[in-house]
Amino acid sequence: MEIWINPACSKCRSAISLLDAEGAGYTVRRYLEDVPSEDEIRAVLARLGLEPWDITRTQEAEAKELGLADWPREESARSRWIAALAGHPKLIQRPLITADDGSAIVGRTEEAVREAISRSARGTS
Repeated sequence: MEIWINPACSKCRSAISLLDAEGAGYTVRRYLEDVPSEDEIRAVLARLGLEPWDITRTQEAEAKELGLADWPREESARSRWIAALAGHPKLIQRPLITADDGSAIVGRTEEAVREAISRSARGTS
């Protein structure tokens, strides 16, 4: 299991604390420093079953500067959204947890983090 975090984010710190409390095995990716490529973002979107606009933090100042609110949310604009996420990783929703069963979850709630733990346990058994 891998968790993409911003250490300054309280939801990320809560997710790490829960993973530790549950004894889950995971690796940390500080995605603002180790920025995911466009291909990595496409792969995590496939695992999440989401579109890039679904994991974009549209209230960030960078999103407003880019005018993301006006970007179309359709297949023809998908590559543009992915390029924006790769170019501005602060816009990526966090924490993202990739489970060992091949799925991924946006771990913003305790329930979501527990689901990732459960999926990883199933994926390694």
